[in-house]
Amino acid sequence: MAFQCVIVTPEQQVLDAQVAQAIMPAHDGLIGILTDRAPLLVKLGLGPLRIDLPGGQKQYFLVDGGIAQMKDNRLTLLTNQATPASEIDATTANAEIAEAQALRPVDEKTFDKRQHDLAKAHLKQQMTAK
Repeated sequence: MAFQCVIVTPEQQVLDAQVAQAIMPAHDGLIGILTDRAPLLVKLGLGPLRIDLPGGQKQYFLVDGGIAQMKDNRLTLLTNQATPASEIDATTANAEIAEAQALRPVDEKTFDKRQHDLAKAHLKQQMTAK
């Protein structure tokens, strides 16, 4: 059995498909979604999103924040960023790690930005290894 999954960013609709399962990065850890799940509204964090299509194929995205709602067998993710894993490249990820490490925090805001950028770049690096 499958349910509808829609992923939307401010720029575009990234995905609109029937899926068998979704594993998404909630703000406090990964959460799996299956058909006929009880209604859910959750804050998204930074992390990998795995979409399992009915034929057995898997699609991966890097998600950065937003919200997700599951209601009536329809999962809607509204996120700042949903980059397909196929568009992530290891060289760029390594450059982003170096850039984030070079950033010297002078206050709490720049420290938080550095930590977020480092985490995001490391996730990109991990996703290219798959």
